[in-house]
Amino acid sequence: MEIVFQSHHATVPERVRLQAARALEKLGLRLARPVAGVIRFEEDGRMRRVELEVTARGRRIVAEGSGRYFGPALTAALAHLEAQLRRLGRATTRRTRRTVRA
Repeated sequence: MEIVFQSHHATVPERVRLQAARALEKLGLRLARPVAGVIRFEEDGRMRRVELEVTARGRRIVAEGSGRYFGPALTAALAHLEAQLRRLGRATTRRTRRTVRA
């Protein structure tokens, strides 16, 4: 999976960038054929915002988190993305079960 970093008015520590890349790669393994990932860092005064975007099978999944520092903002964004992947997995399983019974 190709990962692109974007930052808007932000100076992001290398450690946070590595943590974000590793976490996105790990979550990408749960998707069928992940194509690309985009990690956006934004800084606006005291607030930091992290947005994660993953594209797989023509579907785009986006999650964001915000906080005073990039670490907690990244953790919140990862939690949102993980919740979306869980819901997506359940929906796919349900659809498959209906198809098998019919």
